[in-house]
Amino acid sequence: MFNSEGYLELFTDMMSEGFIVIDNNGTIQIYNNKAKEIFGILYNQQISHPRGKIQTGDIVIIGDNAIGKDDGNLDAETLEYLGIHDRRIEKEKILIAVGVYKDKNIKPVYLCKRDSEVKDALKMETKFLGIDIKVIIDFMNKIITIEVDNEKYTMNYINHIGYLVILDGKTKKMKFYQAQGYTARGEGLRDILNGKEYMAKGENSKYLNVIGKNIFEIHGGSSTIKEFCEVAKGENISYVDEFKEINGFPTMCTLIPVDKDNERIGAALKVEDISEIKKVIRERDEALLNLEEAEKQLDEEKMLKELFHNIVGESREMNYIKKLALKASNTNSTVLILGESGTGKTLLAKAIHENSNRDKPFIHVNCGAIPETLLESELFGYARGAFTGARVDGKKGFFEMANGGTIFLDEIGEISTNLQVKLLQVLQDKSFYKVGGQEKIKVDVRVIAASNRNLEDEMLKGNFREDLYYRINVFPIWIPPLRDRKEDIYSLVEMLLPSICQKIGCENKTISVEALNMLLEYDWPGNVRELENILERAINLCDGNTIFSKHLILKLNRSEELETEDIVPLKESIEEFEKKTIEKAMKLYKGDKKKAMSGLEISKTTFYEKLKKYGIN
Repeated sequence: MFNSEGYLELFTDMMSEGFIVIDNNGTIQIYNNKAKEIFGILYNQQISHPRGKIQTGDIVIIGDNAIGKDDGNLDAETLEYLGIHDRRIEKEKILIAVGVYKDKNIKPVYLCKRDSEVKDALKMETKFLGIDIKVIIDFMNKIITIEVDNEKYTMNYINHIGYLVILDGKTKKMKFYQAQGYTARGEGLRDILNGKEYMAKGENSKYLNVIGKNIFEIHGGSSTIKEFCEVAKGENISYVDEFKEINGFPTMCTLIPVDKDNERIGAALKVEDISEIKKVIRERDEALLNLEEAEKQLDEEKMLKELFHNIVGESREMNYIKKLALKASNTNSTVLILGESGTGKTLLAKAIHENSNRDKPFIHVNCGAIPETLLESELFGYARGAFTGARVDGKKGFFEMANGGTIFLDEIGEISTNLQVKLLQVLQDKSFYKVGGQEKIKVDVRVIAASNRNLEDEMLKGNFREDLYYRINVFPIWIPPLRDRKEDIYSLVEMLLPSICQKIGCENKTISVEALNMLLEYDWPGNVRELENILERAINLCDGNTIFSKHLILKLNRSEELETEDIVPLKESIEEFEKKTIEKAMKLYKGDKKKAMSGLEISKTTFYEKLKKYGIN
C-alpha cells in the first residue's frame, strides 16, 4: 500500500527523538531530522557565506576553551601556520589567538592560559591590521563570542569547543565561521587550518547529506559510536535510556541491535537531547550555590557584628577592617594599626585582644604620653635599688604585667631610637632585663602597635629603625579617616547620642535631618573623637529633645580655611615656585649650570637672570 522507503523517511522524521540506523559496515541508512537538529546538521545559520577553503594571507581568529578537545585535535604544530611558535601551547590549555595564515611577516596576537588561571571568563581586545577584534570565552554562561568590527559571531557549548572565524586577507570580510554541527561536517579547527574545504552556510546552501556515509565520518571515533558499530557487526550489547556524550552533546541513548533471519544486519540508535535539561540543572545548581554563598555572607556579617559590636560602621571599609581584625584575633602575629588620631585604633586593638584566645590582661601603653626618661622603666620595670628614689622591692613593667595577654603600644612612633633597640630585642626573643636588673625575664606577650604617623617616612628620616618597622609590620591594618567613610556617621551618631546623654545625666535626645546633613558635609579632621566631642557640646547646648544645626559648633572645612588664610598674590606664588624649581635643578645636577638650564629647557640668558633675581648660587 505504501512505498516503504519514502514512508519510512516520513515516519522517522515525525519522531520527537533522534533516530539513526547503520548497516553492519557502519554505513548510515536512516538519519532522521531530529538527529540532524541535535547534532547541528540542520542548523539554520542567519549569516551566510559560500563554500571555500583558507588561503595564504587570510586572517584567522580562534577561541578555544581546551586545546585538543573538540577542535579537530588542534595542536602546536598546526598553530605555526599563524606564526605562533610557543612551547607553552599545550593540550587542554585555553587559547585566544589572532593571526595571519602562512605569513611570517605579521606577528600574531594571542593569550594562552591554564584553566586554573581563569575564573569566569577570558577576554582579549585588539586592533589587528586596522580591524577591531574582541574575543570572549565565557565559562559561566558557556558561550564563545568573536566580534569583528561590531559584527558578532557566537557559539554555545556544553563541555569543550574550538571556535573559528576567518576573514578574507584582501577584503577583510568574513569568509568562514563555525556553526553547530562542525564535527559532523568535518570543519574542526585543525581540519580547516590544514586546508580542508568547508561547506556553504545560509538559506540557499545545501544541507550535509549523511545517508550512505560512514558513521565515523560524521561523528568521529567516540566510545558511543564505536560501540554502535560493534553492535551493528554482531556484538550483543543493548541498553535503554543511558547517558552518553556524542560530539560534545549530552544525550540519553537507547541502542538496539537489528537482526533479520537470525542474522545481524545493523543497529539502531535512538537519541534524546538532554542539553537543555543539563542547562536547567546547571542553572538550578548555580542558584543554590549563590544562595549558599549569600547565606554564608549573612552569617559572616552577623558573626562580625556580634564579635566586634564596639566597632561601629557598616561601610565597605569598616566591614573589611572587621574581617582583618577577625583574622588577626586568630593569630599571635604582631599587628600594626595605622590611622589618623581619633579613628578608633585603641578600640580596634582591644577588640582583637577580646576575640583572641588570650584571657590575660590587655595593657594599653600610650608611648607619647609618658616622658622618655620614664618610658623604659615603665615598659620593662626596674630592679630593687636601680636608681635613687626607686621602690625597695622594685617594680613590674608593662611587658611583665601583660604576660599571657596583649600589650598595646599606642603611638609607637614617639619612642626614641635608643629605646627602639631594646624593644626590638623583646619582640625577637620575648625576653628582657629590668632597668638595673641582671635576671632575664621571659614573657608570652602578644604585641599590637599603633601610630598616627607614616612610619615609612619616619624610617627614611632616620627617626624610626628599619629593623623594628619590619618586625612590627607583620599584620598591618589601616583605619581610613571618617571623611573617607561618611556613611558610617549615621550609625556612629545613633550609637554615640544615648551613651553621651547617659554619661552627662540627661534625657535621650534625637538629631534633626538638617543637623545630620551638616555633619555629613563636614571634613572631620579630628575623626570619630571630634564627632563625639561635637555631639556632647550640642547636647549641652540643646534645651529641648532635638539637636538642630544651631547647636552644632563646627570648625571651617579645610577648603574654607584655605580661602580665607592661605591665598597669596599670584605673581608671588609663581615666583616662589620658580625659585624652588631652579634650586631643585641645581641640587640634582650638583651645581652644573649647563645641565640645569638644559633640564629646565630655558636659554642661558634667562637662566642667569633668574639666578641673579632669586639670589641662587
